[in-house]
Amino acid sequence: MPIVTSGSELDSAGDSGVPVRVDSSPKAVKRPHRRTFRKNVTGGLAAFAVVAFAAAIVAPTGVALADPPATELETSFSLAAQDTQDLTVTAEGASIEPIKRQTFDVYVTPPPEPEPEPEPEAETASQSSGGGGPLYYTGGGAPAEWMAAAGIASGDWGYVDYVVSRESGWNPNATNSSSGACGLVQALPCSKVPGNGYDPVDNLRWANGYATGRYGSWEGAVTFWKNNHWW
Repeated sequence: MPIVTSGSELDSAGDSGVPVRVDSSPKAVKRPHRRTFRKNVTGGLAAFAVVAFAAAIVAPTGVALADPPATELETSFSLAAQDTQDLTVTAEGASIEPIKRQTFDVYVTPPPEPEPEPEPEAETASQSSGGGGPLYYTGGGAPAEWMAAAGIASGDWGYVDYVVSRESGWNPNATNSSSGACGLVQALPCSKVPGNGYDPVDNLRWANGYATGRYGSWEGAVTFWKNNHWW
């Protein structure tokens, strides 16, 4: 049997039977705690190594999955670049070379030429009203014949002679150079006479209606002329 003393303890060291000193001081009590701490540290380092190893394997795969293929991006960019114009930014005041573009011809069908308008027919003596140039009278005749053909009553011929003698002197082709009045009674404008203003019959026929319509009669026309020297 081993003998235990108060200073130290002896224990059997196995089959050899050699006594072993067992220290019962406080230092000998802390040894089991140091071994447990070392085991915990060793286990933590091992677990961290496993996680780091797994992350090293998975990380390249994740990066490869996140990034699109470089060849596809480069192909899309090159196609888009071909569709854009070649632009050059220059400083202010610098000359800018014009962009040379491909030329092409555009054929436009010309509009059809308008047909020429027909020329107006020349007016005859019966259609003329004194406009477009004078159609002077060359038919001859006498004042009595003209007044009878115009439908003027013979009792008014004296009044007609008073007015016509002072307006034109019985000249069928008389023309006022300033106003354009024409004919025996100096119709103004000459175009108001139906037919030809220089024809004596046409001129007197119009004057007969003018005198009776405006002054009531040829006598009234003569009275107005005497007071105003025109009618």
